[in-house]
Amino acid sequence: MPSVFPWAKFRKAKGAIKMHCLYNHSGALPSFMTFTDGKRHEVTAVKETSFPLSPDSIVSVDKAYIDYTWLYSLHTQKIWFVTRAKSTIDYAVAGQHPISVRGIIRDERISLQGQSTRNKYPQDLRLIKFYDDERQKTLVFLTNNFRLAATTIAQIYKSRWQIELFFKWIKQNLKINRSSEPARMPS
Repeated sequence: MPSVFPWAKFRKAKGAIKMHCLYNHSGALPSFMTFTDGKRHEVTAVKETSFPLSPDSIVSVDKAYIDYTWLYSLHTQKIWFVTRAKSTIDYAVAGQHPISVRGIIRDERISLQGQSTRNKYPQDLRLIKFYDDERQKTLVFLTNNFRLAATTIAQIYKSRWQIELFFKWIKQNLKINRSSEPARMPS
C-alpha cells in the first residue's frame, strides 16, 4: 500500500488509509467522503474537514469523535448530535425527563463538571441510559437534542451501525493490492 498511496505511510512496510464518511440514511450511501492516513485521529480529521451539514441535521458518531469543542461547534450551528458517552464523563444532573418506555433507564439533563470540559461545552446536554434487549447491553448516549423521545435517540445511534456495514462491505469487496499496481474493481 505505501507504493500505491505514498502519503499513507503507517509503518515501515505498511500503509493505512482512513475513510471518513457523511452517511445519508435516506439513500443508504455516503454523501461525502474524505481520506486521511491511518495515523490521523478521527476527531482531528473531522475538525479539519468542512462536512456539508445544514441546521437541523442529526449527526451520529462513535466515542472516538467526542471532542467537546467540536460538539459545541455543532450545537452553535444548530446541528444535533448523538454519540455514546464515555465512562469517565464528569457531570452533574440538572434535571430529569419522565421515563415511560421500557428500555430507558435514565433520561437526564446534565451539565459537564470538569473544568476543561465545562469551558469547551458550556450548555446542558442530555444523557440517556438505555438497555438494549437484543444485545443484552446497557448503552449511555449523549446528545444536545431535548425534543426527540429517548427511544428515538437510541434508534438514531443504532442506525449508525449502517456505516459500519458499509465499511465492512468495502473491506470485503474492494481488494486493495499491496503491490505498486492499482487495485482492480471486482467484476
